[in-house]
Amino acid sequence: MKKINYHLYLVTDESEKCRYGLLDTVKRAVQGGVTVVQYRTVNKDYATQLAEILPLQAYLKEVGVPLIINNNVELAVAIGADGLHVGQGDTPVAEARRRIGPDMILGLSVTNAEEMAAVDTSLVDYVGCGPVFPTNTKKDAAKDVGMEGWNAIASASPLPVVAIGGLDKERTAAVRATGYAAGVAIVSYICAAEDPEQAARDLL
Repeated sequence: MKKINYHLYLVTDESEKCRYGLLDTVKRAVQGGVTVVQYRTVNKDYATQLAEILPLQAYLKEVGVPLIINNNVELAVAIGADGLHVGQGDTPVAEARRRIGPDMILGLSVTNAEEMAAVDTSLVDYVGCGPVFPTNTKKDAAKDVGMEGWNAIASASPLPVVAIGGLDKERTAAVRATGYAAGVAIVSYICAAEDPEQAARDLL
């Protein structure tokens, strides 16, 4: 299993929704304690994605924070990202692993116990579980599982599991208190914050 610190996992919002733009928001968040960053966008063409991601990747390499790409195998391979994350309806896990090779981190989203039970641990390195709470960040998100659902699904995970969905300071503390979370994934609480550095510190 590849060693990575999932403790505070930032999933980027669209750059125009980041209060200080993509790169500066991420820099502030990393200074506040973010340990891994996932680049996620649904509105950008490939050239725009490259223009956004290359300066971000250069910075994250400098500070030793892994960069994960959301559901874009081509981009992940092209830039030599540290990892790729796919959802249940995205690139199939076996195909993703074949295309990214054995060394790149591969994460998979799960939303229920059945999906968790079907995770192929020979191909996947970690799972993202949620949404734990209601979220407006992802328009096609599944129904939130709540704390009871989180406990049931995450406790059955054979891999490190990262909670995602509607997390703020209090909810993050509650999820961490269960003992099942290798980390928490945050979008708007950090990206839209007036002070992304302090927002990150609030979640440690």
